[in-house]
Amino acid sequence: MKLTDFDFDLPEDRIATRPARPRSSARMLVAQGDSIADRGVMDLADILAPGDRLILNDTKVIPARLNGVRHRPGKDGTGTARIEVTLLEPRADGTWSALIKPLRKLAEGEVVEFSPRLSAVLEGRDEGQGLLRFNLKGEDFDAALAEAGQMPLPPYIAARRPADEADKQDYQTLWARRPGAVAAPTASLHFDERLMAALEARGVQFTHVTLHVGAGTFLPVKVDDIAQHKMHAEWGEVTERAAAEIAATRAAGGRIIPVGTTALRLIESAATDAGIAPWVGETDIFIRPGFRFRVADGLMTNFHLPKSTLMMLVSALMGVDRIRAIYAHAIAEGYRFFSYGDASLLLPK
Repeated sequence: MKLTDFDFDLPEDRIATRPARPRSSARMLVAQGDSIADRGVMDLADILAPGDRLILNDTKVIPARLNGVRHRPGKDGTGTARIEVTLLEPRADGTWSALIKPLRKLAEGEVVEFSPRLSAVLEGRDEGQGLLRFNLKGEDFDAALAEAGQMPLPPYIAARRPADEADKQDYQTLWARRPGAVAAPTASLHFDERLMAALEARGVQFTHVTLHVGAGTFLPVKVDDIAQHKMHAEWGEVTERAAAEIAATRAAGGRIIPVGTTALRLIESAATDAGIAPWVGETDIFIRPGFRFRVADGLMTNFHLPKSTLMMLVSALMGVDRIRAIYAHAIAEGYRFFSYGDASLLLPK
């Protein structure tokens, strides 16, 4: 299929820059079989059946966006330049790969100061990314990063406003516990204590998995033939307990419904012909039309960018024409799009 098969026109005013408050008050489009219904996220407890299992990604977003100053000795004292850094992932040698703007103004060996406590040295470059070694490690690094860093809002929000204190709560899920993501599993942002209590009372079950969402989730697809696209790799884990819970639900006839495309990609990475097995490692699974789902029975997700790999994923689940109709309905009915937007519950035939 071609990249243009996943394009659509989205009015600018449909892009949400703040979440619904409270979280569970967001709208939710429910596409079940051939029907489309306009509901709310709180209706999830009425739609799901006792014994259904939601798969939740428990990754925690780190405050990965840093603003610093480069200090360079010069003829007239110290030459400075403002440097913007987005951390991507830690490497085995103790450095962090990072997007650095402007990277050309930073030479290897130069220091960038982010706060009185936190600084880093540029140790090298790798495919357009910088490799930074920080002056702190462990809990000291985590504390200094929490003070100096900002939440790494998606580009389409960051272009409209800077991150602020509210985003430190808004851009983190209720159950975030394993630090490592530089983007949130945004479908999970709709869940609050009120919704969780309603789901538990309904008899819906929960399983936690981990996929550390990388900045690559926002990279555009640059090839017209989508089969030629290379997905970014992200680290994830399905524990033995998680695999056993999923297998037990399937054996009992319950549905497995990931909350978010990250949870779906992970459990399908751990899928086997017999069901699902414990799994840990990096996945670059690319789910596009023609993919055979082996674990997921549906998906709760937000509305995605045109021509993105996530549009291809939901098209694989529901069918290309069906997704076009769903998105046309969402635009006509004023649903809010992207990370802070409204939700959809996709249940194929």
